[in-house]
Amino acid sequence: MSEETRRLKVKKPSIGDQVLPKGAILQERYEILRALGLGGMGYVYQARDLRFANIKRLCAIKEMISTSPDPKFRKVALHNFEREANTLASINHPSVVKIYDYFTEGKRIYLVMEYVEGKDLERMLDELPKGTFLEESRVLKWGIQLCDVLAFLHENETPIVYRDLKPPNVMLRDKGPDTVVLIDFGIAKAFQEGQKGTMMGTEGYSPPEQYRGIASPQGDIYALGATLHHLLTRRDPKLQPPFTFHEAPPRNFNPKITELTEQVIMRSVNYDKDKRFDSSLEMGIALQKALDKNTQPEWMNQMQQIYDTPIGEEKPATPEYQASPKPPEVPAPEISAPNINKGTGTIQPLWKFECEDDVRSSPRVRDGIVYIGSYDQWMYAIDAKSGSKVWKYEVGGGIAASPCLYKDKVIIGSEDNVVYAFKVEDGTPAWTCYTKGMVRSSVHVSEEFEVALFGSDDNHLYVIDVNTGRLRWKFHAGGMVRSTPCFSDQLIFVGSEDNHLHAVTIQGKSKWRFESSLGIVASPVVEGNLVLVGSKDGHFYALSKKAGNQVWRVKTNKPIYSSPRVHGKMVYFGGIDENLYAVEIQSGRVKWKFNAKSHIISTPLVFNDAIYFGTSSGEVISLVLKNGKERWRFQTDGPVPSSPDGYEDIIYIGSTDCHVYALPA
Repeated sequence: MSEETRRLKVKKPSIGDQVLPKGAILQERYEILRALGLGGMGYVYQARDLRFANIKRLCAIKEMISTSPDPKFRKVALHNFEREANTLASINHPSVVKIYDYFTEGKRIYLVMEYVEGKDLERMLDELPKGTFLEESRVLKWGIQLCDVLAFLHENETPIVYRDLKPPNVMLRDKGPDTVVLIDFGIAKAFQEGQKGTMMGTEGYSPPEQYRGIASPQGDIYALGATLHHLLTRRDPKLQPPFTFHEAPPRNFNPKITELTEQVIMRSVNYDKDKRFDSSLEMGIALQKALDKNTQPEWMNQMQQIYDTPIGEEKPATPEYQASPKPPEVPAPEISAPNINKGTGTIQPLWKFECEDDVRSSPRVRDGIVYIGSYDQWMYAIDAKSGSKVWKYEVGGGIAASPCLYKDKVIIGSEDNVVYAFKVEDGTPAWTCYTKGMVRSSVHVSEEFEVALFGSDDNHLYVIDVNTGRLRWKFHAGGMVRSTPCFSDQLIFVGSEDNHLHAVTIQGKSKWRFESSLGIVASPVVEGNLVLVGSKDGHFYALSKKAGNQVWRVKTNKPIYSSPRVHGKMVYFGGIDENLYAVEIQSGRVKWKFNAKSHIISTPLVFNDAIYFGTSSGEVISLVLKNGKERWRFQTDGPVPSSPDGYEDIIYIGSTDCHVYALPA
């Protein structure tokens, strides 16, 4: 120990002191810098970890003082505290404050945790000018993050119910994107002897059943709804009669809130826990839909209907409260479709196969058979030459994913939350794998490890045995996983709606993650030492495969849903900015780009020295690969998010006009 540390140690206060002074040393390691605030059981301090002599590593130390004179109670309290602290120490989630250490000194117990630079949400409210409100889209983004962390806690190996969600327990980080962190897990509650409200959380935020000693995930959903209500209306629930949210729809206090947001909040704070959301994951999806409607321009809402809406989706149930009057709407500007004359294309289809609903899935062709799914809930096998049906199989939901062919099986996910494996010969089911969310990600198979990889809207990446469908493991991402995974050098790469591209080891451990400004729906590809992927933030990224650092990026003007296609030294991808890009892989230089005059979600196909893709105006376009000059275009009767496949000089592609087309290449 240094002389300076010895001098500081002399300043150590007696247990009777109420607040630790600046310079006090705990455990010969933690130097108190200042008191951050007073909690229910003691102070919270900012401290420096002296073991890191060459850097100033800050931490937060929470103090808990047991006032009970009963030594048996103190022993039980310490045991409970240690158990909860150990549980929290095992949690690794970006929205959970990290726990470093805990110890006791006399009647004081200390918890050492990550120091989060920022403000709690209660302070954010307090600092707002009078008569103003937080931006709705910003609050919705916080709510989605909190739903994700609650889902993580509720689905933990040892499920954790948070019990005390409220604005002062949520910190907003100063650095980086608008990220929230839970900072108080109610550990101090084990030390509240005889205090009214023990284990009940906070009045106004706690659900009625929690007052009866019932703690459940639905209680956390209620508290989150109460928190969102407070953030959007500035109406503190602690100051209102208990359980009266049904009398206070948010739009009565802030008419700028959208009806969809109001419906989500009012469902979450229902007095009857069985009428709330079934899970925080379900609530998060509802908040995401509200956010999409709140933030997207009209052209993006149109694309969302094409790309993102499940068939047969029911309208939200009529709320059980009287909704506040809807404010007058400002008419949206009319958006006209590109002026394309139907039937002016230079080619005619060899055949077209009719389905009963949209075809957003992309075909896969092998041995003269076209495999494709449809939103009519059927999986089809079609003769590639004649266009006649070979077999079909009905599943329980619409199919947006694309099939994966592996040996004698075709594997595909559905919006009924299930991944199916069929025998290619006759469509007989081989196995099924159930998830807790819709599966819009397509399956990728690692032949080396004989596993199938895919994502789900339940925020997980799944790795299953490709021969049996049995789960090997699943990895919790921070948001819905609609990107299709790719595999290279025992690493799995996949995008997520949590704004990250994740690199996960074949054992299921996080290797690294790269953060973009918005979600990643496009599927990554690996070329050499680079991982290539586009993001909804409008950038196309080249990342180091080893560490995830950015090597180069190409800026477009709109989100990127199209997945990249590598051919030779080039990578090709489309954008919502209506351009198809040809980019040199090593330098990131755009060699050429083609303006399709329509949004491109389709992943381009390179086939016979040409490139093919679909557009939202319903066209299938072919370009000269070398220079991007147009070869031909074919008009369908609906947007084409489907990506083409080629076989024996024929291009196969689906359209939302309910047809699968065979076109001469």
